[in-house]
Amino acid sequence: MAQIDIEGLKKVYPNGVEAVKQVDLRVADGEFMVLVGPSGCGKTTLLRMVAGLESITDGTLRFGDRVMNDLSPRDRDIAMVFQNYALYPHMTVSQNIGFALKVRGMASDEISRRVGQTAEILGLSDWLERKPGQLSGGQRQRVAMGRAIVREPSVFLMDEPLSNLDAKLRVEMRTEVNRVQRQIGVATIYVTHDQVEAMTMGDRVAVLRDGELQQCDAPQTLYERPANVFVGGFIGSPAMNLYDATLESGATGIRIGSQAVGLPDSVVASRPQLSSYSGRSVIVGLRPEHLKPTSDSGAETLVADVGLVEALGNEKLVHFSLDARRVVPGTPSVDEVLERGEGIARVDPQTPVKRGDRASFEVDATRMHFFDPESGRAIC
Repeated sequence: MAQIDIEGLKKVYPNGVEAVKQVDLRVADGEFMVLVGPSGCGKTTLLRMVAGLESITDGTLRFGDRVMNDLSPRDRDIAMVFQNYALYPHMTVSQNIGFALKVRGMASDEISRRVGQTAEILGLSDWLERKPGQLSGGQRQRVAMGRAIVREPSVFLMDEPLSNLDAKLRVEMRTEVNRVQRQIGVATIYVTHDQVEAMTMGDRVAVLRDGELQQCDAPQTLYERPANVFVGGFIGSPAMNLYDATLESGATGIRIGSQAVGLPDSVVASRPQLSSYSGRSVIVGLRPEHLKPTSDSGAETLVADVGLVEALGNEKLVHFSLDARRVVPGTPSVDEVLERGEGIARVDPQTPVKRGDRASFEVDATRMHFFDPESGRAIC
């Protein structure tokens, strides 16, 4: 068992591309850490550096008290599960799981004991004599996990292991991976581009963008207190609605396009920095679930034109547009501003709203998010 310490880790390729930029991260012994971000953000490169499959340009990597920088993958006491299963088709499940132990020259009795124990953890005991071609995708992924677990590593690394599964099976396997990780109790780094997967699986989630760590926190903290506009827009599904806005004089309200939404004193009191933006531009964030249809037209409402309604059974997603400028956290570093203020509200399935309506939405101002338009940092 080991704690993983990543200190100032950096990766620069010979062509000058800086894939990972001075990342600092600590993964406690037994912790499930998820690396998440858009394609090309450096999360897989960072994982491969931890595994020893990519060289480290600068910084220090430690497992416990031991520096790993120059050790080969086989000397790091890690196990890795990849996106593809990479099972030997001519071998049985039992042989696939125990292959690494056999290569090590371990006694057959000990191999059988470990394979049996691993199969029990993963629910594969009845499938040990089957070959991969006779298994479902989920079962094959369990075998791939078993091949890693059986080695009893000090560090467990997973690179998008569920991405080849269909949507229903992915949901089932998320629970399974979590259960297994809790049972084996080793430090785990899990890479995914799916923020829903990240939020439901990780003890903590590290959000990366362009090789830089944006924020690392518990999933609920990322949702409630994003450190910047990128994290705010990336975490949450559907994504946070972000608009170019102006804080009214005295911070009594926020103007979004031609409409003003009143701000209770408690909003400003809970964000001491906000008052310094009085009369200035800010980026305001409204989560879809914090917009509620209303027949009123009070100080805390927004009126919008409904363009599309998605009925999902347990909820409706109402797509609307405002006369406001929408902000899209861009890649690599520019936050794009669009003239058309589109947005989404997540509402009760019984809400009588349809395409073409002009609808009013009550805004929960206490759940608004405010960001600096230049730095993108949250205004706290």
